[in-house]
Amino acid sequence: MSAFSIHLPATSANLGPGFDTLAVALDRHLEVSAETGTEFSIEATGRHPEVCGSLGRNLLLDVYRKTLAANGKEVQPLALRVHNEIPLGMGMGSSAAVRLAGVALAAHFGQLGWDSDRILAEGVRLEGHPDNAAACWLGGFVAGSWTADHGDGPRLQTVSFRLPEAWRALVVIPTAPLATVASRAVLPESYTRADVVFNLQRASLLTAAFAAGRANLVADAMRDRIHQPYRSQVCPLLPALESLAGTPGVLGVALSGAGPAILLILESESAFESVEAEIRRRTQSGEVAEILRCSFGAGAGETGAR
Repeated sequence: MSAFSIHLPATSANLGPGFDTLAVALDRHLEVSAETGTEFSIEATGRHPEVCGSLGRNLLLDVYRKTLAANGKEVQPLALRVHNEIPLGMGMGSSAAVRLAGVALAAHFGQLGWDSDRILAEGVRLEGHPDNAAACWLGGFVAGSWTADHGDGPRLQTVSFRLPEAWRALVVIPTAPLATVASRAVLPESYTRADVVFNLQRASLLTAAFAAGRANLVADAMRDRIHQPYRSQVCPLLPALESLAGTPGVLGVALSGAGPAILLILESESAFESVEAEIRRRTQSGEVAEILRCSFGAGAGETGAR
């Protein structure tokens, strides 16, 4: 069986009003290389090697094994090399990248005959919502949804496009991670019609603004009433930084995924230093672990597995 490698980008989902449907890919990667072995082994480098290299509790291996078993295939032990640049538990799509990697490994070494669309659909099914996984696989800006089930199961629908070349991102990483389940726990069970309409208007406008490069529309279009006001209580960097939207160099501000990291969309890389200085001024010592400078990246399916 031939060796296999894949690079999967970090992602930032929800994008203000785009709860569970809009996301972007960022140029931090999970890189996985594998070849068959007599037993499982992992050589892990980069961020969190103790997690990525564990053979006991490892999401990558769990998805690989379960995907093969679900399709009636024998589990082939692998010798893996994993290099991770994506912070874990920070809202940058680490679980989506790992799940897609596990599915892609199973498709390759199990000879499942799956094409790129099938791998993505399985990754989205495991994630439970389309935004992170779709952006990870397709790159750029992604909108995704499931169709209704008409007897043959729901089908994934996605649209992706490149962002304006000059735009950049800052991701502000706090010192403590936050589990997605904890972030979802603070959300209400229902919303008012006014709040739903508010978000529908802005999610539509945000998609059009990104597609057309309308920088002047982004600050208002990234406003949200569905998840961010509630998540502010467990993501304290958001209230400290969200008013930066529309200030010089900053097009928009939102939680990254379910938090606790914060995503800032910048007009160009020339704004990096001044905006970082303002972030430091607005936050207290010990609140921010690091600030990542990012470009908007290509997807794993776009760059291709080898």
